[in-house]
Amino acid sequence: MSSTHHDLVTLLRAATPLLVIESPEEERVIDSFRHAIGEVLLPLHRWSITEGLRRLDMDVDSEGDGVDSLAPDASYTLQYMRQQSRRGIYLLLDFNPYLRYPMTLRLLREIVQRQGGCAPHTVVLVAPKLEIPEELQPYTTRVALSLPDAKAIADLLRAEAFAYSRETGKRVEVDADAARTMVRNLIGLGLSDARQIVRQLIWRDGALGPDDLPELAKAKFALLNRDGLLHFEYHTAQFADVAGLNRLKTWVTQRRGAFLGAKTAVPLDPPKGVLLLGVQGCGKSLAAKAIAGGFGVPLARLDFGSLYNKFHGETERNLRAALKNAELLAPCVLWIDEIEKGLAAGTSDDGVSRRVLGYLLTWMAERKANVFLVATANQVHELPAELLRKGRFDEIFFVDLPDAAVRTEIFRIHLHKRGLDKQGCDPAVLAAAAAGFSGAEIEQAVVASLYTAAAAQRGLIQQDVLEEIRRTRPLSVLMAEQVEDLRNWARERTVAAD
Repeated sequence: MSSTHHDLVTLLRAATPLLVIESPEEERVIDSFRHAIGEVLLPLHRWSITEGLRRLDMDVDSEGDGVDSLAPDASYTLQYMRQQSRRGIYLLLDFNPYLRYPMTLRLLREIVQRQGGCAPHTVVLVAPKLEIPEELQPYTTRVALSLPDAKAIADLLRAEAFAYSRETGKRVEVDADAARTMVRNLIGLGLSDARQIVRQLIWRDGALGPDDLPELAKAKFALLNRDGLLHFEYHTAQFADVAGLNRLKTWVTQRRGAFLGAKTAVPLDPPKGVLLLGVQGCGKSLAAKAIAGGFGVPLARLDFGSLYNKFHGETERNLRAALKNAELLAPCVLWIDEIEKGLAAGTSDDGVSRRVLGYLLTWMAERKANVFLVATANQVHELPAELLRKGRFDEIFFVDLPDAAVRTEIFRIHLHKRGLDKQGCDPAVLAAAAAGFSGAEIEQAVVASLYTAAAAQRGLIQQDVLEEIRRTRPLSVLMAEQVEDLRNWARERTVAAD
């Protein structure tokens, strides 16, 4: 017996007056109640504006009971329900617009309050999204349908492969390991959404293999992120794309197996997350992408600016929705960029920042889903103390200005990326001239020198880059005091990423 079935049977036996189910899968909701009435033995009705009120329990002849002839008017339907002496279950589909009318709202209140000798019906409001008026809140019980388990998803995969073969006469080529990974990655979706993705993958090339896994991740994210609160990073970086950060790379490599659930000689708790502090432009964002690449999982970026809403409670609701979507993407890396900007307490936000911080900290401590949190920050002094307490993150890494060896590697990467390896530029010479430069400033020096060469209508030469370096005043010079204060603060409080 599923948890949803058990919960429904219990609520119906207890004569719960008003159930609310937010789900786009109407047929699945109806099927759940069809199974439940096999135990509670009550009449089951469905109402919609297009069909009116219909009996759904098939063992009862509805002729003559006045149900099928009832006009699809919301008020008439509620009047009919109030007059019935026999207890029943009434599924009202997309009924929420009618809750704004005083007459309809009053009739529904009288039914759920069982006024005037009304039978103890159970009214069920079903819609993808429902806002319940305050007058009905005391009588409301929300029910969440359990999502399909691995067996249900695997059965769906086989059924869709069979359907493709039956329609085309061709057998679907299935890679067993890829299919198992697909089943794991589809968990968290409803059956209709999972079926939509599986069909797209099968009909694309008549096969299910490793090449379909990135497409599955994109499609799943698109379905989950209808509110646009998260940004899916399709192309995560690999560690080879990142110069330096050797301690961070080793840390991630050591924990990859535990994060992905691999069996280890010693039982290990999966890693939860890291906080990356550092000087602007030194590669924190690239490191966040590389962590996802190192783990081999999707990366979702959360921009706190997109969460804030002027209406009371909407910001917290947006955060809950974003974190829930991240959990449904698991295993994944959730990257919160410049986290200090969303959590800095202010005097004019009516406590929104404190409530957002409180919910985020609770989620960090209690989440069960395999979501690795990477938070990046530039202004450490704006971070709330609660976030820096030991145990919030597995580790706090500091990304410092690159030394000569790392600057050499950064120049080598950017020259190679642009096909300039053979242009006679010596990365070591350029690195020596760019002391105090961040990774972003080194890249910009290469980009700007290419414009100089293009203006002179010739290829890039080393002197172009050296001249651009000479003309540049890096952040470590422009904001020397702030950069030095940050480095001094981090020296005894964080772990060097390199």
